[in-house]
Amino acid sequence: MAVHYGLQGKTVLITGAAGGIGSALARAFAAQGARLMLLDRPDTTLPALASELGADTAVCDLGEATQVEHVVQQVRTRWGVLDVLVNNAGTEYPTPLDNRAPDAMDAWSFLLDNNVTSMVRLTQALLPLLPRGASVINQSSIWGRIGVAGFSAYAASKHAVVGLTRSLALELGPRGIRVNAVCPGWVRTAAALRSLSAMAKEQGRSEAAMEREILARQAMPVMLTPDDLAGVFLFLASQGSHSLTGQCLVASHGEVMA
Repeated sequence: MAVHYGLQGKTVLITGAAGGIGSALARAFAAQGARLMLLDRPDTTLPALASELGADTAVCDLGEATQVEHVVQQVRTRWGVLDVLVNNAGTEYPTPLDNRAPDAMDAWSFLLDNNVTSMVRLTQALLPLLPRGASVINQSSIWGRIGVAGFSAYAASKHAVVGLTRSLALELGPRGIRVNAVCPGWVRTAAALRSLSAMAKEQGRSEAAMEREILARQAMPVMLTPDDLAGVFLFLASQGSHSLTGQCLVASHGEVMA
């Protein structure tokens, strides 16, 4: 039986919408009757997804303030208000501390800017369009709750998203705007599988052995799929979660229980 979240006609912007999790979220919100604007960089599958769902699109590098402002103008012209902002965009790659290549710190800084600062930049720009009752949902990770050798920049960025979520919840609460985060565990996406491959290579193990070890840490030893996360986001977008703000919901099949 389909679950209805009361999102019919709600306006929703999803960043990183062309990726594995982003596209699953787009389909889930579309199935609820939400009005969608899907945002991603150029040269992605965004046009095809938008055509499939009858959604609007916004092509944007979230690191560029002028492009972000253009997105704001699109939302203002199209809808006037934004009920749900899903800050899903992000990237993931190893940043081992012993990497002394000339561009190593540039890679560190880019990841922090891409995963955290760009989230702030877009949320700040869209704030005038968020009405009382709006929901902001930030994508973090279980790596925002634990440490991970070799991925310090990514883990730091996801810890920062948790702190950002809690701080903005306090700041925007008086305006009636809720801010929450989702901390997924291992999800079978291209980005996660690249990380799994990098970890296996670093440890001199097979990818299959690495995956078995990961699943053994879970209470339910099955790797998540992007579709598994959709209900968590729909719930946080709905009035059924009106009492929740500043929360970071962990969806990891029990790998992290905190």
